[in-house]
Amino acid sequence: MRLVLAALALFCLGLLSLFFGVSDVSPLAVLTGQADEKAVLVLLASRLPRTLALVLAGSGLAVCGTLMQMLARNRFVEPSTAGTVESASLGMLIALIVSPGMPVLGKMAFAAVFALAGTALFLAILRRIPLRSVVMVPLVGLMLGGVIYSVAAFIAYRLNMMQTLAAFQAGDFSSVLRGRYEILWLSFAMTVAAYIAADRFTLAGLGEEFATNLGLNYRRILMLGLIIVSMVTACVVVTAGIIPFLGLIVPNVVSMVMGDSLRRTLPWTALLGAGLVLACDIIGRIVVWPFEVPVGAVLGVLGSAFFLFLLTRRQSRAA
Repeated sequence: MRLVLAALALFCLGLLSLFFGVSDVSPLAVLTGQADEKAVLVLLASRLPRTLALVLAGSGLAVCGTLMQMLARNRFVEPSTAGTVESASLGMLIALIVSPGMPVLGKMAFAAVFALAGTALFLAILRRIPLRSVVMVPLVGLMLGGVIYSVAAFIAYRLNMMQTLAAFQAGDFSSVLRGRYEILWLSFAMTVAAYIAADRFTLAGLGEEFATNLGLNYRRILMLGLIIVSMVTACVVVTAGIIPFLGLIVPNVVSMVMGDSLRRTLPWTALLGAGLVLACDIIGRIVVWPFEVPVGAVLGVLGSAFFLFLLTRRQSRAA
């Protein structure tokens, strides 16, 4: 029942996103068939694709954050604190250099391969760090992300593509139109795959030795998790850019309330992730009306505050 109410709340946010903006689109006129051609075009070509993109990206990234936290066994890990999004941005940049006219699917493939390599490198570095603390893990990820971004910035500077690289960092859905978001349905498929394998990911989160003793092929499930994370991250970066801290906020809130069984928590994580991105997008449309603040900027503020909250909470418990 609570899940149905959460889905209903998400539906209401989606309706608000459809009919809220600078262009006047009246829901009553649309329902009665009295809306003019311009309003219908704005609704079908811009508002509806944008809303769907927000929902798909939010749910996918929130689930990715959960998977990364289970595999790294650390609550501070998510794509923007593990070098994953920076690796995807580097892949996008390389794709544009190799073939500027490459189709979206090809760019996504480049971004996914680089995101997979960057995330695998992050996990490999973690295995070599003795006695790693809770705070050390995201610190390593942020440092790795900084190095990867520096490489991308150097390449972009030499080839006069800094503005292109900056566009990957924006996390902006204002330019999402019909025909430019459909690749996010692939991230939805990956999210469904994560739910199907939820029990295996829960076991993997208990550690390699424990999971292996229970008969789980730990390396195979680790690779599956990396593929899901890299594909979803690549789809979102190609469509809208980097959305920071979403995979940090949502999984931790859900875990505080419902525990760590992914079979139970993943639907809530997906719904809350989609709702949070929708809410941040609506806030971004309001604060500097009639202009917009990108979703990435709004979530960056909220995520930074939540990250500090988690740090102080951990420290107070340790004390």
